[in-house]
Amino acid sequence: MSQYLMTVHGAADLDPELGGYPSREDRDEAFAATERFNDQLRADGHWVFAGGLRAATEAKVVDGQGDAPVVTDGPYLESKELLAGFWIVDVPDLDTALRLAAEGSAACRGKVEVRSFDGLG
Repeated sequence: MSQYLMTVHGAADLDPELGGYPSREDRDEAFAATERFNDQLRADGHWVFAGGLRAATEAKVVDGQGDAPVVTDGPYLESKELLAGFWIVDVPDLDTALRLAAEGSAACRGKVEVRSFDGLG
């Protein structure tokens, strides 16, 4: 089995109340569909960990490379799209990860990037 990170990306200029969804109803439907997807990941034994992220405007960036750490307000990069949430899944192969990413994308109504872990550690 291999672990993959599946990240959800959304528009950077999101309404904090709606999180990029056109209405509360759309947001609530997407959240419910995502929870059903999460339940299926658990039932199928693919679930490792997942989480939605708060607004990037609440992020802090830490640079500990100098004599003393420097902490600045985030996000780290200025971008049209930012990371909104993620799943870590344990699956037999990339094809399975891609299939799950498509299901997750449909559930949360966002683009999902799939990346494998490098196996170090």
